[in-house]
Amino acid sequence: MEILLATVLAYLLGSVSFAVVVSAVMGLADPRSYGSKNPGATNVLRSGNKKAAILTLLGDAFKGWLAVWLVAHFGPHYGLGDGAIALAAIAVFLGHLYPIFFKFQGGKGVATAAGVLLAVHPVLGLATALTWLIIAFFFRYSSLAALVSAVFAPLFDVFLFGPNTIAWAVFAMSALLIWRHRANISKLIAGKESRIGEKKGAAQQDGSGAQARKH
Repeated sequence: MEILLATVLAYLLGSVSFAVVVSAVMGLADPRSYGSKNPGATNVLRSGNKKAAILTLLGDAFKGWLAVWLVAHFGPHYGLGDGAIALAAIAVFLGHLYPIFFKFQGGKGVATAAGVLLAVHPVLGLATALTWLIIAFFFRYSSLAALVSAVFAPLFDVFLFGPNTIAWAVFAMSALLIWRHRANISKLIAGKESRIGEKKGAAQQDGSGAQARKH
């Protein structure tokens, strides 16, 4: 019963879309109505409001961290172990991807996954975040940074802690994150993906120009 309750609460926490909430509070347009239409920090940044994007990033990461931290911290008192932590991690992530409060139309989960990994172990979270920062800095593609980080996160987990129950949750999150970025993968290959801080139309023009130069 306790493990079911923890899983459901983690999902509900994950269902709070900070991109939508922050935008509404700050009087901005719904992030699902412009740009990539993805309710996440990167798309909120396209509104031109950096503060809103930062608050969205921190909020989405915090809910991922909080859901896992609560189970890890208080769970042992109720007989909950790594299995419950793994379920809470997946549940809060799924909540962000498919939020019950927003018609199951959620974000892609990068910030929430980062929060989960930080709660699992700070070193794991920092190693994955550093991977994201390196790729984003050199290539300026948020989606590419997310995809590379998703590939490395399970590897970091197993390398640092060996095969374990929570590693399966990390692997599942990585697979889901890659799946949610499938459209971005196509745009990256076509040269139409928006770079960090770039208007969506600019990326499309670059892609069209690149194709024109081929002909």
